[in-house]
Amino acid sequence: MINDDLKLTGHVSIALNDEVVREVPNLVVTDGKKWVADRMNNANAVMSHMAVGTGTNAAAAGDTTLQTENDRNALTSSTVTDNAIAYVGTWAAGDATAALTEAAIFDAASSGDCLARTVFSVVNKGANDTLTITWTITVS
Repeated sequence: MINDDLKLTGHVSIALNDEVVREVPNLVVTDGKKWVADRMNNANAVMSHMAVGTGTNAAAAGDTTLQTENDRNALTSSTVTDNAIAYVGTWAAGDATAALTEAAIFDAASSGDCLARTVFSVVNKGANDTLTITWTITVS
């Protein structure tokens, strides 16, 4: 019998003013797994946006949104390397200024399917700071 388990795992790197301040795992949510299956049939739009927020509820498989979304931006880039894809989101000075504690990836500028969500210890983004989140999803 062949037993080949397909897993989606993720890692999030958060940089404030080009200095990495957090490295956290993420949860590929149920909505995201459904999106992957639908995408194999070319049924869904590509992941195109990343959002940040101030919610503190633990990430859960049933999440479809952030708890308290602060701002959502179009992805800066997405790059596939072997069995992984890296999504990069950037917030310039004056954008998403808050005590940020959560992030997620979506396939739309508002609402849309959520691929993955993570919660992290607070990152205080001031008005003059830039924030870059690199989110790597690996298929293994």
